Amino acid sequence: MRRSLLSSLRAHLGRLIAACLAIVLGVGFGSLAMVVHSSASHGVDETIGAQYKGVDAVVKTNQASISPTDVARAKALPQAASVITRTSAFLQASFPGLVRPTSLVVESLYDTSRIAGPATSSGRLPTATTEIALPAREAAKYKVGVGQTLRLESYDKKSWTVRIVGLIDDSKYIGSAPAVATPAAVKTFAPDEYIAAINLAAKPGVSPEQLTKAVRAVVAPGVMVYTGAEFIQREVEGFTHGIDVLGGVFGMFAVIALFVACLVIGNTFTIVIAQRTREMALLRCVGASRRQVFTSVLSEATVVGAIASAIGVIFGVALSALALAMSREFNWGIPPVPLHLDASSLLLPLVLGTVATLIAAVVPARRATKVAPLAALRPEVAPAAASRAGILRLILGFLLLAGGGLLLAAGAAAHQVLIGVAGGALSFLGVLAVGSLLVPALIRVIGVLPARSGVPGRIALANAVRNPKRTAATTSALLIGVTLISLTCVGIASVRKTFDVSMDGQYPVDLVVATYNEKMPSGAADQLRAIKGITQVVPVSQVRVKAAGDEVEVTGIDAGAAGSVIHNPDLASALKPGTALLDYSTMNLLKAEDGAKVTIGTGAHKLTVTARRATGLYAMTLTSTDLAKLAPNAPVTGYWLASDPKANGSRVIDAVEQSIPTVKDLSVSGGLAERTSYTKIFDVLLIVGVGLLGVSVLIALVGVGNTLSLSVLERTRENALLRAMGLSRRQLRAMLAVESLLMALVAAGLGIVLGLVYGWTGTAALMGGQTVDGGVQYAVPGTLLIAIAAIAAVSGLLASVLPARRAAKVAPAGALATD
Repeated sequence: MRRSLLSSLRAHLGRLIAACLAIVLGVGFGSLAMVVHSSASHGVDETIGAQYKGVDAVVKTNQASISPTDVARAKALPQAASVITRTSAFLQASFPGLVRPTSLVVESLYDTSRIAGPATSSGRLPTATTEIALPAREAAKYKVGVGQTLRLESYDKKSWTVRIVGLIDDSKYIGSAPAVATPAAVKTFAPDEYIAAINLAAKPGVSPEQLTKAVRAVVAPGVMVYTGAEFIQREVEGFTHGIDVLGGVFGMFAVIALFVACLVIGNTFTIVIAQRTREMALLRCVGASRRQVFTSVLSEATVVGAIASAIGVIFGVALSALALAMSREFNWGIPPVPLHLDASSLLLPLVLGTVATLIAAVVPARRATKVAPLAALRPEVAPAAASRAGILRLILGFLLLAGGGLLLAAGAAAHQVLIGVAGGALSFLGVLAVGSLLVPALIRVIGVLPARSGVPGRIALANAVRNPKRTAATTSALLIGVTLISLTCVGIASVRKTFDVSMDGQYPVDLVVATYNEKMPSGAADQLRAIKGITQVVPVSQVRVKAAGDEVEVTGIDAGAAGSVIHNPDLASALKPGTALLDYSTMNLLKAEDGAKVTIGTGAHKLTVTARRATGLYAMTLTSTDLAKLAPNAPVTGYWLASDPKANGSRVIDAVEQSIPTVKDLSVSGGLAERTSYTKIFDVLLIVGVGLLGVSVLIALVGVGNTLSLSVLERTRENALLRAMGLSRRQLRAMLAVESLLMALVAAGLGIVLGLVYGWTGTAALMGGQTVDGGVQYAVPGTLLIAIAAIAAVSGLLASVLPARRAAKVAPAGALATD
């Protein structure tokens, strides 16, 4: 049997390559997901661990602040060998070329003999009070270097000139690194310096737990104390939570891709066994037992699965290395992550791919052993569609559909992703199980039009529905691919829409530009409109008024123009004469209920308005008409801006912060920064979705091509008879193309419908508990779904090319002469 196995592998290598491609794609994608996740997690571990090297205990602010008394008591502990205080000063730095200063955090240097500290990429660390070292990325952003001077200013308007003597190596720093200066300099910049943390190193013989216990006993209640390992783990978890979530998403797609590959493998082995029916019958006739034939097929599947899975792992590792290199090359805003390979990310995909191949080959192997030797030597008859096994399969399918649907609904209602995933998997298995009933019915519906086009169309429709089981198998791979990419696109679009609506509630205005104790100069609006990415500029005025015995800052904006910058339509429509929009704290301050009457005034001018609760705007917002009744000459003190969603948010914010140079103090706030960061994440996920489309299409091409080849093989005599009766080669190819197109369109339509259902329920399960009001928005990315349907149809046509050419090349007389 070993020689038979090797001979079989050589003889059917071309057909097995198709199965190998499916395995390589499925395993490669899974390996990519695991390697990238492993590398990212390991990179974060190494980065944060390096920053806290030598730290045995950490005192961190929580609800209570760290006081100098806490520092003194920690330094007096006999268990501590080194105690460093992480103090900071929050300053304004005047970089060359900037209109106004920008924020800069300066940390105090400390003794690094026991505890790791900052290192320079060029220059040196400061040693005098007039020296500073900047983070390298910050220096590159503002185009300054070692030897240049920098003007610093505190919030109480004191200023200093310092020299840049070094650049801090922040290449592996997560987030923005602070600048550093000597302790004396930080004390000068901020006499009441902010104490962010206390880091301690233990004396020899003292464990981190003992040191932590001693520190906890002397610091104030409410201050958090961790061992060094606990604090590092806490920081790592804070950063890797998103990595774990993304890893779970990749892992889910990898499992689905591997499931698609299993179906393709099963179909491929069905084709190979159909081609080898006589060969296996001869083996049975010369003495091979059913067990030997079964073992031979499984051994063949094991060899194919192991080799293809190994290639898939190599492919996945190569893609991982490329992706990580691109993240470093294109500066995606994450620390450089080196490729990290561990046993699980290499062995698990290899084992899963091999086992999946073996499982996928079990059914074809059992089918090969059930055919009697003499029966197998005769031409095969098409299987009956209404067999007992087929009826049981339909019953099971409907049960799976019902159970999966209930789990989907439960997962969406309870916001439980795992329940929703289980429901999706069960319901999809149910769809596959009832495919022999559902797919032909749908083909009959959409096949009416091509059936009217001529003989090839009518024959194609009849062939497509004649063998329901084979038709369902042909569409299964493409159906899974279309469902996968559809649910991805629908899910991303729905999550994005949900996020946008949530952001519109929390940050209804993209950017709010305001001044302190001065008015905006004439021409300021034109300067803002000239910034690339700004689409709307609406002026606002502010005055302070009396309300219920307290002073409240009131903002006035033109009601007609407010809707162009306020993204929340409810807020925009609520802003009308006689109404005041109040934020939560102002409502509490005035002890007002939603809809209550509030009287406000500025001496001789008073106004009674209806209070409405609002989120994301100023303390109190009126129409400019109402504000004019309180302060007829209220100056323009700011602008509300709307931005182009496609613009680079960071660049827009930087440009706005450096606009209107005659204004000394310009405040820029709003939701654009947060909206931009999340938009980047959604764009990356959409790119992943497009990549999934490519993987799904490739696997579907293999699956559809294989099952169409089986169809051609089974209908060799029939096709030859049609040729003998006058059907041309061109008409035969058209017939198979129409048959493939009908199945591809059904797979695309059904897959898009399932993708909508799964995408919407998945969004409800994932986001229902994350929004403030629990609301979820559902989106239909029409353009993407139409593109998916078109690509699926083209894929189906392409998959029919080789089988159609093979069928057209067979001579009618030779095919009819086949025994």
